[in-house]
Amino acid sequence: MKSSVYSRWDGSQDEFRVDAERALDALSNLMMEGLDAQSALEWMRQHGFELAGLDMRVMGLDELLREMNEALEAAREDLAQRLEELLDQEQETLREQHGFESARMNDFKRRRHADTRDVGEAIDQFRDYSFANEEAGGAYRELLEALERLRAQEQMARDLAEGNLQEISLEQLRDLLGDDAARSLIWIRDLESTLERAGYLRGGDPQLTPRAIRRIGAQALAEVYAALRRDRPGAHENDTRGAALPRPDETRPFEFGDPLDLDVVRTLTSAVKRHARAAPGRPVPLPLPLDVEDFALRERDYTTQTTTVLLLDMSWSMSWAGRFPAAKRVALALDHLVRTRFPRDHFFVVGFSTRARELRPTELPEVSWDMGDPFTNLQEGLMIAERLFAKHPSASPQVLVVTDGQPTAYYAGKELHVEWPMGFGGVSPHAVAETMKQVRRITRQGVTINTFMLDDSPELVGFVERMTQVNRGRAFFTSPEALGSFLMVDYLRGSRKRRR
Repeated sequence: MKSSVYSRWDGSQDEFRVDAERALDALSNLMMEGLDAQSALEWMRQHGFELAGLDMRVMGLDELLREMNEALEAAREDLAQRLEELLDQEQETLREQHGFESARMNDFKRRRHADTRDVGEAIDQFRDYSFANEEAGGAYRELLEALERLRAQEQMARDLAEGNLQEISLEQLRDLLGDDAARSLIWIRDLESTLERAGYLRGGDPQLTPRAIRRIGAQALAEVYAALRRDRPGAHENDTRGAALPRPDETRPFEFGDPLDLDVVRTLTSAVKRHARAAPGRPVPLPLPLDVEDFALRERDYTTQTTTVLLLDMSWSMSWAGRFPAAKRVALALDHLVRTRFPRDHFFVVGFSTRARELRPTELPEVSWDMGDPFTNLQEGLMIAERLFAKHPSASPQVLVVTDGQPTAYYAGKELHVEWPMGFGGVSPHAVAETMKQVRRITRQGVTINTFMLDDSPELVGFVERMTQVNRGRAFFTSPEALGSFLMVDYLRGSRKRRR
């Protein structure tokens, strides 16, 4: 005989378990702001986080502890009030039975007015007391049960404060603070172990795994593409034909001047059908005569391989107004795009502040702006880009610059110089001059520079105008919110053109 057993929700049922993918998404949102994996996990535990798609916010330990302490204080006040009410009842009964002065009344008053630290001790004063008022005695027994619950909850608060999350009863937490608090504790308690089991996190000193980095890149790409789908841009459009890749499912009729790249099967099929229309019932002659109208050419896509270097401004000012998270998200998206959709392309990210350095793909999720470093060395970024182009030559080398400031650092020979702008709204003349020398140098090598400005200050606009005049690249002023669309559209233009 089949039977079913039902139990009350205890916070551990499947629907409330940690979702590894959503947990990683929440983690990556914090890492976009410049936190490493360990710092982001600690932030999530202490301060909580939003869960996309679940209409739920996970409460952090700070919030849980604050709400728990508030609930406990309210419970203590309630117990104190209930104690006073039942003691008033008992005192009135004693007065009626024994008068104002008696040994029984004196014992009661001694217990009631004893110097106690808290309501628990005040309640304990009457554990061995025999109540004259029967109703007050019943209320006191209920008060003792409530006190036991309060003390269990106070221990729970201590465990929460000390981080002993496994010791906390989900049922007790639910009774005190509700379902959202219990669910939040599950997420906080199991967050790191769930990410490890899913293969997104290495334990010990937490580090993202390659699988996690791929997913973060894919999510960043999806966010960027959300704006692009409305325009449906093609892939790397290019007026100059590169390598031609056949599309076996598409053909077109021959036109005079076309290269004779025939789809043999469709060409012969067309000839057989033409013969059958002209001479129904007669066998097909061999060899099969062909006519120009039978020719079916294979449709092709013409593609070009590109080498792209994204120069990412990492100076301190990029921490303002959401600039760096937006730029970092685009870097991750482009890296993922190239690796999955354009594997023959070369794509590199170079970060620059006072110094410039190449950033490995594994570094991107955790990279942050250079705290306290206000200088901008675009010149060295372009130098590193030049070396990368030399190692990975292509017919379409391009630099994508994302910046919010004009150059203020540069090399003269092997010596590094920094140069504050001259006066309010001024420029750093030597830094600009040395940077423009490097712009001219890589322009002569056929490198296109496209610049995306995250600030519209006159000095930055003036410098970028000079750079585009020399290089003939493009310049955009954009906001952090729109940066992804601009950059993705720019990258997707230039490597593939459909043959018509």
